[in-house]
Amino acid sequence: MQGAPPIPEKTITVNRRARHEFSIDDSMEAGIVLSGTEIKSIRAGKVNLTDAFARIDKGEAWLVGAHIAPWESTGNRENHEPKRDRKLLLHRGQIDQLLGKTKAKGLTLVPLKLYITARGKAKVELGLGKGKQQHDRRREIQARDAKRDIERELADAGRR
Repeated sequence: MQGAPPIPEKTITVNRRARHEFSIDDSMEAGIVLSGTEIKSIRAGKVNLTDAFARIDKGEAWLVGAHIAPWESTGNRENHEPKRDRKLLLHRGQIDQLLGKTKAKGLTLVPLKLYITARGKAKVELGLGKGKQQHDRRREIQARDAKRDIERELADAGRR
């Protein structure tokens, strides 16, 4: 008898704005230090990464600006602050590598998605990105529209 198949990870939220405003070069996984009510809110999907970013301060990585809604069924004393800074769990070598890249190349650490692993741990995928200029965004939109038009024409030609 074989064991049960592995449970896949469950994506809670994706930061679509990050891919729009940044060109992402590299990404890595990091754990998050959470309180009890925060993990409950994350599992319920009450998370927003839109204005969030990560920074390295005094040799530690921090997630700043991520909004995790307070859990409704607890009192105010036991609840968490929705926009507090949360410590990220990374190895020393990873932190040093990220610090070097952000200082030297002027890259930004952007949270791309938040998910729950098969073991029930909350993880965040961080991306190293460089901010796009307005003309870069316009060029990307034009290329996407052109590709969509070409695919539409090919589909119409195939139906005839």
